[in-house]
Amino acid sequence: MEQLLRNILLFLAKSKAANRLAQRYGLRFGAKRFVAGQLIPDALAATRILNAAGIMVTLDHLGESVFTEKEAGNATRDCLDTLDAIAEAGVQSRLSIKLTQLGLDIDRNLCQGNVRKILEKAQGYGIFVRIDMEDYAHNEVTLDIFRELHKQFPNMLGLVIQAYLYKSGEDVEQLGREGVNLRLVKGAYKEPKSVAFPEKADVDRNFIELLERHLVSGNFTAIATHDEAVIDHMKLFIQNNNIPRDRFEFQMLYGIRTSLQQSLVLEGYTVRVYVPFGRDWYAYFMRRLAERPANVGFVMRSMIKS
Repeated sequence: MEQLLRNILLFLAKSKAANRLAQRYGLRFGAKRFVAGQLIPDALAATRILNAAGIMVTLDHLGESVFTEKEAGNATRDCLDTLDAIAEAGVQSRLSIKLTQLGLDIDRNLCQGNVRKILEKAQGYGIFVRIDMEDYAHNEVTLDIFRELHKQFPNMLGLVIQAYLYKSGEDVEQLGREGVNLRLVKGAYKEPKSVAFPEKADVDRNFIELLERHLVSGNFTAIATHDEAVIDHMKLFIQNNNIPRDRFEFQMLYGIRTSLQQSLVLEGYTVRVYVPFGRDWYAYFMRRLAERPANVGFVMRSMIKS
């Protein structure tokens, strides 16, 4: 039953009609729990609260799969404005970007040019940027674009790798040799079993293996999970292998496991929270529900109270 609900939520995440309906009602019905707001000031307000609690931030201006150059240009300007706002406010935040939001499905060169504009401004401010990994159809081209830009911005650019893909072991191995700062996640898109592990236990096992492999490679590793069993395992692995604390951090998502975030900070670990914001929040919200269908109950209660 849970898997069926997850599949339905992932299907709805791609529905344009459902997206339009969601835009009509705004960030009601539970979305505010996972999305900081629609505007940059909303994101900065959330960032200041997290920074005050000792938590670092990565701002994520939501959006994906744009299909016109104008839309891609607007998304690029939003990212540039976000960098300006981070620098002006003096908050502790990085920036996350998606290539389809910046025109990847329109023209690769257009997308790469837009990312370069973002990186040039980020470099001027000293703000780190991470390219998010999207669905499998965009995996290889994302890797290609990342590698080309990483040569020019080696200390300013990182990447996300998803543990549920069979190919990720080879990717992590190669990226480790290239000295890449990686954020490792389990993965939140629906993929066929021809390219991704269909069983959660296999994803969990691969996730831990990839984390351990990248940690011992000597490169920075972002451990992105809310799974306490994984976190406890990685703490022990880090201790047993004498991994310096400045070579990794725990990362979580806004509105999820906030008490766990704070407990890790109190233990002396670096914690970074991804803070999503923007008008195009619907697909992100649906994937968060799909990751943990029990959250649907929270949304339903919010609707009844509204």
